[in-house]
Amino acid sequence: MTMVYRTLHALDRSGQVDVVRDKSGERLYRPRPTDGHRHHLVCRRCGFSTAVEADAVERRAVDVAESMGSTDVEHTVELIGFRDRCRVAATAQGQADQHVQQRLAPDR
Repeated sequence: MTMVYRTLHALDRSGQVDVVRDKSGERLYRPRPTDGHRHHLVCRRCGFSTAVEADAVERRAVDVAESMGSTDVEHTVELIGFRDRCRVAATAQGQADQHVQQRLAPDR
């Protein structure tokens, strides 16, 4: 197992994979496209991810680096939210959990 993690770390350092974190903080690895890294929007509930266009983020990273006299700067951007279907399911689950908690709460 150690060999797997060493290999993933080496792929990350060499720029061959992109790394995002899931809701528990676990690192998820994706092959990096040959035209550069991508940013992803990751669902908090199910973990589904979608590549997003982030030209504005890329430009801003370069602008900030240049304004501070830095070059060759790397960045990480994680966009995390709920897909529509998961938001509805999470809302329904939250309401059900709240109802159960109210029923189980001792009378005051």
